[in-house]
Amino acid sequence: MNASEFRRRGKEMVDYIADYLEGIERRQVYPDVEPGYLRPLIPDTAPQEPETFEDIIRDVEKIIMPGVTHWHSPYFFAYFPTASSYPAMLADMLSGAIGCIGFTWASSPACTELETVMMDWLGKMLELPEAFLAGRSGEGGGVIQGSASEATLMALLAARTKVIQRLQETSPELTQAAIMEKLVAYSSDQAHSSVERAALIGAVKIKSIPSDGNFAMRASALQEALEQDKAAGLIPFFVVATLGTTSCCSFDNLLEVGPICNKEHLWLHIDAAYAGSAFICPEFRHLLNGVEFADSFNFNPHKWLLVNFDCSAMWVKKRADLTGAFKLDPVYLKHSHQDSGLITDYRHWQIPLGRRFRSLKMWFVFRMYGVKRLQAYIRKHVQLSREFESLLLQDPRFEICAEVTLGLVCFRLKGPNQLSITLLQKINSAKKIHLVPCHLRSKFVLRFAICSRVVESAHVREAWEHLQELADLVLSEAKE
Repeated sequence: MNASEFRRRGKEMVDYIADYLEGIERRQVYPDVEPGYLRPLIPDTAPQEPETFEDIIRDVEKIIMPGVTHWHSPYFFAYFPTASSYPAMLADMLSGAIGCIGFTWASSPACTELETVMMDWLGKMLELPEAFLAGRSGEGGGVIQGSASEATLMALLAARTKVIQRLQETSPELTQAAIMEKLVAYSSDQAHSSVERAALIGAVKIKSIPSDGNFAMRASALQEALEQDKAAGLIPFFVVATLGTTSCCSFDNLLEVGPICNKEHLWLHIDAAYAGSAFICPEFRHLLNGVEFADSFNFNPHKWLLVNFDCSAMWVKKRADLTGAFKLDPVYLKHSHQDSGLITDYRHWQIPLGRRFRSLKMWFVFRMYGVKRLQAYIRKHVQLSREFESLLLQDPRFEICAEVTLGLVCFRLKGPNQLSITLLQKINSAKKIHLVPCHLRSKFVLRFAICSRVVESAHVREAWEHLQELADLVLSEAKE
């Protein structure tokens, strides 16, 4: 494909993408295929001779689209949103064309410097404490990770290195292995599974802290666990507080937990993967109160801030704590400016060496939407969740199982869990809308998340009518 054909095919692809997104409402939100559907539809080996672009596009519709779950459909209410906007897609095209691998400043200065500035822009939108911003001479700063899971792992590994170094300074006879076998991390019983996975990869113990009646981690429960573990000779070192849990969008009590972490010299990492986007709105900023106690903070603009995947924003108060755990300088990555104190080499901030020019997506989106339109987008989703909540409250057969704070509503049919299990089976068998469940204590609960950029009140009400019809069927079958 030469430049001339690329111009023509590129325009065709943009048209195809625009047609797909404009017509997504007409596509079935969840596919009908069974596991293994795709292999019989394509050859066993790659073609020896070139095939045409037309053939490939035809196969996209024939083979790929039947197996796609349409996350951007206005009938997709599962998981949490995955961001999508035309400015971000255009920026992704440019990132792909430039094709730099921004592991050092020298490998592409604009890639590094735009990321630093964009993370400061975003930090200011959230009103993060100055300590988290790079500014011109701060100790903190931000970095784009691939996911919140990566951010949690990076924070845990940095905290592990920091506590080992601290203990060995006071007790040189302690080996790294002797310290590591006693290290303990903590998170709420509502924390995402990636927190436990980070501890598994980091080879440290992790303890789940029982949450309160609002599914939040509180100081008393954390303090009790710390005292028990210290009495047993263990070494607490790392706490993850979740703002906007995956199951029900609950919020750990930062104002209680934060001071304990600071007093006990525990690294406090805040995981706000979904909810963090809402903090750009003044009316939701209070949910971030206590962030000043944290050592690191992360959320995903690629969930709810119109920046396409992947773009997970992570800030640290002291970047030296992060880079000190991972810094290696082989001669082929060294450059003349690296010791100037004026630049960042982001390879020291992340797990992989290579990195894409992801800050272009933030730059395009922030400039083409502006803060006010981004705030309006968040507020619209919250209003739609409130609308769904009000519909539920009008039907005595249902109960709401957690406080509705942002764009997620957790609900169930009153009575035995089997009623809600059957209801979800019927919902996802009908494939008119798509939901996923969670467990809250002993209850089987359905999650209704406002996800799509194009979802409107009419879609929410249509989904509600569908749910009511299926609930009628479930309850009538249960009486038979």
